[in-house]
Amino acid sequence: MSKVAVVFWSGTGNTAQMAQAVVEGATVAGAEAVLINASQFTADDMDNYDAVAFGCPAMGAEVLEESEFQPMFDSVESKLSGKKTGLFGSYGWGDGEWMRQWEDQVRGDGAQLVADPVTAHEAPDDTALSDCRALGRSLA
Repeated sequence: MSKVAVVFWSGTGNTAQMAQAVVEGATVAGAEAVLINASQFTADDMDNYDAVAFGCPAMGAEVLEESEFQPMFDSVESKLSGKKTGLFGSYGWGDGEWMRQWEDQVRGDGAQLVADPVTAHEAPDDTALSDCRALGRSLA
């Protein structure tokens, strides 16, 4: 049984809904999946999981949340090489530039992206939640 960490930060609950759907998809596919707030995840934790999904909404001028999520992500980035990884998040403005930049960054780190990143404009609709469940299955 593979172990999947779904690490997220959410300000309004939109990205939290997406994170829960990723966990559901991974669990249905037979993985042991856990939901972890970004402030509770460290680089040492990366070694305990076969796969990891990261979820963060776009903040400010389409950047990752800077006080909790970005510092955590910076600390785990060196452990992404070869790791089965997924990305997801919501946004309220812009065109998703933060996700394209984030995807390029994790690809550059050598992460094995198992699916296209999942984005939701504002609250996730049924399609976005379905895509998050599919992401979870891919991580399993």
